[in-house]
Amino acid sequence: MQCPFCKNEMVILELNKVEIDYCTNCKGIWLDAGELELLYHSSNSTVIDKLFKKSENNSELKIKCPICRKKMEKVEFKQTGIILDKCKNNHGYWFDKDELRSLLESEVDSNSEIIELLKNIFSQ
Repeated sequence: MQCPFCKNEMVILELNKVEIDYCTNCKGIWLDAGELELLYHSSNSTVIDKLFKKSENNSELKIKCPICRKKMEKVEFKQTGIILDKCKNNHGYWFDKDELRSLLESEVDSNSEIIELLKNIFSQ
């Protein structure tokens, strides 16, 4: 898969039995639909959707979904203010460098296995 941000080829990594697409150049992460729910140990996408709100008046560059190639919408994680890119057709989420780790740290125990894996894999 091609990185939606810098256009480099992404590599597939397994994180806690979830395959994620990782860009070694810009350090971004793509999670396909349902993968964020798996990291949260939730099978309900409605629970995840309630954690986000549409980001209004955002000046960040809109990038295209690597699946459907449509411009993604900016959504804000309500508790931290982290701005993510979400495919309007629900293909997945784009996380810039360290955003996934920050998002998960705000929701789970910072000593959790997932957070430790993220720190070990992406600490550069």
